[in-house]
Amino acid sequence: MNIPNLITTGRIILVPVVVWAIATGQMHFAFLLFLVAAVSDAVDGFLAKRFNMKSEIGAYLDPLADKVLIVSIYVTLGSTGVIPLWIVILVVSRDFMIVGAILLSWLVGRPVKIRPHMVSKANTAVQIVYACLVLASLGFSFNAEPVLTLVMVLVAVLTLLSVGLYLAEWIRHMNSAETRA
Repeated sequence: MNIPNLITTGRIILVPVVVWAIATGQMHFAFLLFLVAAVSDAVDGFLAKRFNMKSEIGAYLDPLADKVLIVSIYVTLGSTGVIPLWIVILVVSRDFMIVGAILLSWLVGRPVKIRPHMVSKANTAVQIVYACLVLASLGFSFNAEPVLTLVMVLVAVLTLLSVGLYLAEWIRHMNSAETRA
């Protein structure tokens, strides 16, 4: 365990606390904790790259931490009626589709290594920005419209583009594996 992996693990540990804060209506606290988690994502990546602390476990742990954070926060915000359910379903379905495709490829003996696209990285960043804006507007009692709507639409567009790219890559991989067999 190196420093970036410890930071990533800390982000995972923060998730239930952020969920609890949202569920109990403590949006100011939820915003601050979510902001710490979001910043930690940038910090662990910077440290891993800058100081050559990349590790195999970190390559799995970091995207897992991102998914756990984003899915948990979106589900909690959606279930409390803070954000529309359709955006929650879209964001969560994308992650389930990607994980399901990876698992299916492993199960049929054609493992696929998914590398994040720039669209996917932008998607994750915009999903985090949207959640931060929602939590900040609630925690600090200010009206963030129409920015919230604009960012939510951007989340939807990037989520659809991202899943489309991953799906196309997965189909290419699975078809190329069939032709070699």
